[in-house]
Amino acid sequence: MKTSQNPNEEINNRLGHNVDIYLQALNSARSGIIITDNTQRDNPIIYCNKAFETITGYRHDQIIGHNCRFLQLHDRNQPERELLKEGIKNGKECRVEIRNYKKNGDLFWNELYISPVKDSDGNITLFIGVQNDITARKKAEHELREEKASVEKKIMERTKELRENQIFLSSIIQTVRESLLVLDANFTVLSANSHFLNSFKVTSEETVGTLLFELGNHQWDIDALKELLIKILPTNNPVIDFEVEHDFPHIGKKIMLLNAYRIEFEGQFKDRILLAIEDITEKREIDRRKDDFLSIASHELKTPLTTIKGLVQLLQRMPPEQSSEKYLATLDKVGVYVDRLNNLITELLDTSKIQSGNIELHNEPFNIDKVIKDVVENLTITTPDYRINISGESQAVVLGDELQISQVVTNLISNAIKYSPGSANIDIYISRVGTYVKISVTDYGMGISSQDQARIFDRFFRARNIQQKFPGLGIGLYISHEIVASHSGTLWVESEIDKGSTFSFTLPIMKDDKNGE
Repeated sequence: MKTSQNPNEEINNRLGHNVDIYLQALNSARSGIIITDNTQRDNPIIYCNKAFETITGYRHDQIIGHNCRFLQLHDRNQPERELLKEGIKNGKECRVEIRNYKKNGDLFWNELYISPVKDSDGNITLFIGVQNDITARKKAEHELREEKASVEKKIMERTKELRENQIFLSSIIQTVRESLLVLDANFTVLSANSHFLNSFKVTSEETVGTLLFELGNHQWDIDALKELLIKILPTNNPVIDFEVEHDFPHIGKKIMLLNAYRIEFEGQFKDRILLAIEDITEKREIDRRKDDFLSIASHELKTPLTTIKGLVQLLQRMPPEQSSEKYLATLDKVGVYVDRLNNLITELLDTSKIQSGNIELHNEPFNIDKVIKDVVENLTITTPDYRINISGESQAVVLGDELQISQVVTNLISNAIKYSPGSANIDIYISRVGTYVKISVTDYGMGISSQDQARIFDRFFRARNIQQKFPGLGIGLYISHEIVASHSGTLWVESEIDKGSTFSFTLPIMKDDKNGE
């Protein structure tokens, strides 16, 4: 079924007239343009033009729903942020030059201008932000402020230093347990360490001085390797963990992680290229075997566990006559631990399916608000000591696997309860942001460090400050992230240590459900 929502419909409704032609004009602009909703909590982005995506490197679905501060990453102490907050608070126009970061982590200077939009009653409903990448200008200004040193003197000093360290560096390269190549600007091999020669069964004589792609009777004539060196490296230096899979005629199939770094000498572009090659073939095979083991073990455990669970339930329904309270309490405990083990095995099975690409989606239209309320109602019964508060609504229908989305919401709320033992409140906020529905789950517990936030959705990863305090395998958030991604949505976290965490995810809206249809 096709989505009936026009991407610009919400903005049209908010402004009270058709603005499609204006939005088309905005999409043709070279400046990045966003619109945020001042009537919603945290002033989320509800529109961005193509130039904004190009400048930041983020896709449309990774932008909608976020507050603009996500572009500052962890660089949150800039005084310009306070100017922006003051402008938004007072409903005033504001212009700042602020440090922002692209999706790949690259810094760029943003000349940002914000302007409020008021309705007929004078209330500020939207903010329009216009941004321009002024990194080149900032760089030129910085270079003018810096004292100019003699270029020739720099070259002489650098050349002398390189010559003095050449023997020392060569010794290090030869002892590294990773294949290393040094190439010139034309991709001819200047040097190769012993690990490369031994791993790929070649000699120094047939390697040094030969074009990389002609090594071993053209065994290295690999399209992915050419793409790395010719297309990617000149525009993205260095290149980290670029995966290449190739079947070498003499040594068999290899899976390699390539790290490439371009070194410039004497102002020349691409003067030297350092290429590090890590053979991860064996590691991948071990991971595959581990996944196979998890899948088989989980399936084998599932059958007897189901039988045990059925027997426990039978004993609970028909206890022996004159059973003691201790007997009944023990039986209830057995039931709880059987359910816990069953949930763990289910998560392991889900992880195995995701890794093998066999995750199944049973997509049907469903009311997202109702799913969230049902989950909260069930969790409220099992955790009566916590107040789970819902605010906002989307009145939207989502096309997806209702059971899996329910699992995501359950995981997020259960984690919020688990990791906030000192707080009894969990807040859930539902809203519409453009053509997406956004669900946020906020706790006021331990929080997550900025270092751990970068890996929180990795398989089997657990934050360092909770490993000793709380049991778990670290796969719930991984499963949730993959489920949301499979529904064309995004899951992210914002957190501060000892202040709590907010996990948010977006899903594309299929249609409005304001009449309960």
